[in-house]
Amino acid sequence: MSQQILIIGLGHFGMALARTLSERGAEVLAVDINKNLVEEAADFVTEAIVLDATDESELAGLEPGKRDSVVCAIGDDSKEASIICTVLLRQMGAPLVISRANDTMHQRILKLVGAHQIVNPEQEFGKRFANRLLYRHVIADTNLGEDLHLTEICIQPSMIGKTLIDLALPKRFGIMVVGIRRGPRGKIHQPKPTDPLQKDDNLIIVSSESAIPKLIKGV
Repeated sequence: MSQQILIIGLGHFGMALARTLSERGAEVLAVDINKNLVEEAADFVTEAIVLDATDESELAGLEPGKRDSVVCAIGDDSKEASIICTVLLRQMGAPLVISRANDTMHQRILKLVGAHQIVNPEQEFGKRFANRLLYRHVIADTNLGEDLHLTEICIQPSMIGKTLIDLALPKRFGIMVVGIRRGPRGKIHQPKPTDPLQKDDNLIIVSSESAIPKLIKGV
């Protein structure tokens, strides 16, 4: 059964999230106070509604408690609205409330009023892009929380022909290899510790952020 996800706020972040979730098979109910944004989202989401999410009766009509998750993606100019919406969603029994924060203070308030998870898209993008600039071998980086990252990285020349047993990455750097992509567009395979690494391999690793530069410099 498809996940049912309610997205409130259709700015750049909310709209991109709604589109991606829809493309991946989720049943998305998209909500915004702006009619033009709702009409745009209606082309690809399951349902799109013009609605003021700070109005308790209107929000209750969406039955957030019956959704698998709710994302409060209200934008930069409406911090008060995002806080009110988050409070109401928790009161209405939404099982997972993910709220967008614009700055550190906003993030602290959203946490205090009960958001289960908080995202700051601009901050997270900035960190990922910084890693791409600093470490040219990093292809993709996803924050898993609590300084734990899932990263795809090109293997270093010194790794070619060696096995994961030879490299001893968990012991040396605290890095776990969870997959290997063979070729730039190849499928990801489960790593075999005794298979030699090839020139075009990418490693899918789980590690702390600080382990990545240590790996690049240390192998």
